[in-house]
Amino acid sequence: MAGSDARALSRSLLDLCRMRKLTIATAESCTGGLVAGALTDIPGSSDVIDRGFVTYSNDAKRAMLGVEAGTLTNFGAVSKETATAMAVGALERAGVDLAVAITGIAGPGGATPGKPVGLVHFAAAARDGRIIHREQRFGAIGRTAVRQRSVVEALRMLMELARGPQTAAKPRRATAATRLRPRVTRSPRRHVVKRRTPRSPRG
Repeated sequence: MAGSDARALSRSLLDLCRMRKLTIATAESCTGGLVAGALTDIPGSSDVIDRGFVTYSNDAKRAMLGVEAGTLTNFGAVSKETATAMAVGALERAGVDLAVAITGIAGPGGATPGKPVGLVHFAAAARDGRIIHREQRFGAIGRTAVRQRSVVEALRMLMELARGPQTAAKPRRATAATRLRPRVTRSPRRHVVKRRTPRSPRG
């Protein structure tokens, strides 16, 4: 199911980005390029997909994406902070509109205290400044399953950003309300009252 879900999501994402003229870059650790592979498996994806960074080691994350050594030391490679830095680094270095990053523990080894097998951190960044992060704990469902589910999650996050900000309708209500205010202030009654009061003392 994960494979078919990834293919359907890839098609929908590419169609949306093509319509909105958006470009994408990926930054992957535990998935080893599977997100980029799912997208480029669709014919015609070259007008949307710019590049993919496979940064499996910490050295690669620093050299290719600009993740700071302090971030890796203080929070670890599998963390919200590292995933976010990877996404922002991919966005800036590729010069694209959207970027997604994945870093996790696919297993069967690699678990540490507080970071079990199946823990994956995702981050996606947009050129307009939006950044989203998600943490998934898939559990010890097998290395392949963790990686496949991670691909689907990453594609969903890219879809979310590609659709654009969800708060676009709020300013319209505010502008509609402000249009009614000038009609109230046009009433001349207050000015008429002020003109009549000075005449009585002169008589």
